[in-house]
Amino acid sequence: MKCNTIAGLLLIATLGTHWGCTKKESSEQTTEQQTTALVQAPAFNADSAYAFVEKQVAFGPRVPNTPAHRQTGDYLVATLKQYGWQVTEQPFTATTYDGKKLNARNIIGTFNPQAAKRIMLAAHWDSRPFADEDSTARTKPVPAANDGASGVGVLLEVARVLSQSPNKADVGVDIVFFDAEDWGNSQEAKDKYGGFCLGSQYWAANRHIPGYTAYFGVLLDMVGAKGATFPKEGYSMQYGAEIVNNVWRTASQLGYNQYFIDQRGPAITDDHVPVNEIARFPMIDIIHLRVNSLSRTFFDEWHTAQDDMDTIDRNTLKAVGQTLVQVIYQEAQPIQ
Repeated sequence: MKCNTIAGLLLIATLGTHWGCTKKESSEQTTEQQTTALVQAPAFNADSAYAFVEKQVAFGPRVPNTPAHRQTGDYLVATLKQYGWQVTEQPFTATTYDGKKLNARNIIGTFNPQAAKRIMLAAHWDSRPFADEDSTARTKPVPAANDGASGVGVLLEVARVLSQSPNKADVGVDIVFFDAEDWGNSQEAKDKYGGFCLGSQYWAANRHIPGYTAYFGVLLDMVGAKGATFPKEGYSMQYGAEIVNNVWRTASQLGYNQYFIDQRGPAITDDHVPVNEIARFPMIDIIHLRVNSLSRTFFDEWHTAQDDMDTIDRNTLKAVGQTLVQVIYQEAQPIQ
């Protein structure tokens, strides 16, 4: 991913508000407001998450229509099943902006399927087919350790944690690994998503359970780099400011302020946008964005052949993963 533009920020004014609260009510909440005591939650294992990232990268770039892509998808399915999650595979044919046909599949894992209240967690698992931000390797595929595998690795560890320490309250979790996210070109593509987000567009229009909805969703993208910063992404604030502020407040209470920055970031075309616009329930994006940078929006190795395991930091994985686990357990508490 991604497409980031100043125009994206200007478009926010036209996109409506997060259903369930008004724009004014949402935008005025801050991470310091409505602080609640943290409940006991299990530990997120950063070493395990790192190993999940490393395993994906070892398959090679997960470019659709390649053996590495197929093998990685099979691994994701097997791993979710190993932890006792129900798995749904959603195969589809995606057409890229430049007319290529991709054999793609979204992979959905379900925990506590009988629960009516559901939280959806997502990341894309494919790799970009060309390192177009690399001055010496523009035609090579991206290893995609951070831009892809990091989010998947965090969610696989969340799946493992939940399977070993299941909550007893009435909340369910769905993990969705979107495919065919990263074949876009915002300069050449004619569609509103710049050729990106093919898997999330398909899922939003063809949900794995007809009429599926969630209390809220959280998308992870580029969540493993050293010194990562996660300001409050623009579309996330538009569609789910209350959720953003709750997640960032939880991260702050856990001591992760250096990662979860209490500052508005740019609007990024990412997999949460089709979920908000087509499936129409609020999903926010935890995504690595530079704060106050005029040169680069994302991390240094973004869309280059250097997006390998050297970019990944266990401390960043821990900050994101532990925050997610805590958010889930906060929501799992029964109403008194």
